[in-house]
Amino acid sequence: MNHPTELGHIHLKVRDVERAVEFYTDVLGLDVVERPGRFAFLSFGDRHHDVALQEVGAEASGPGGGVGLYHAAFEVEDAESLAATYRRLRERGVEVAPVDHRISKALYFDDPDGNGLEVYLDTRKSNDRWEWGGENVRFDPETLVE
Repeated sequence: MNHPTELGHIHLKVRDVERAVEFYTDVLGLDVVERPGRFAFLSFGDRHHDVALQEVGAEASGPGGGVGLYHAAFEVEDAESLAATYRRLRERGVEVAPVDHRISKALYFDDPDGNGLEVYLDTRKSNDRWEWGGENVRFDPETLVE
């Protein structure tokens, strides 16, 4: 039986598509590929889009705290990139929760519409550990690059 081999894209409903485009291009480095009406398609460059944004209006209710998408995660290549993402978020006044899972170092935050996001560095190869074990320890992203 054939199964999908990778995630195609994330589609997020947002209140203000222009505000969301600015956030995703500045903080995560995505590029706008297509911008038809209330939609925006953003990409890291390999495909038409990795993130689709759909404007649903200023009065739309926000993401809930129960069943549903918890967050979308974006992987960075190195500690410098994770630290730079942290600095961009802090410059915007975005609340960030930095968590060391011992298999990854992650930054958890919300986009302007309250959608949960994670930017992480996979550290399994560098520490020779492959299982999570439920560990969540705060760390200082400023110490990633000395």
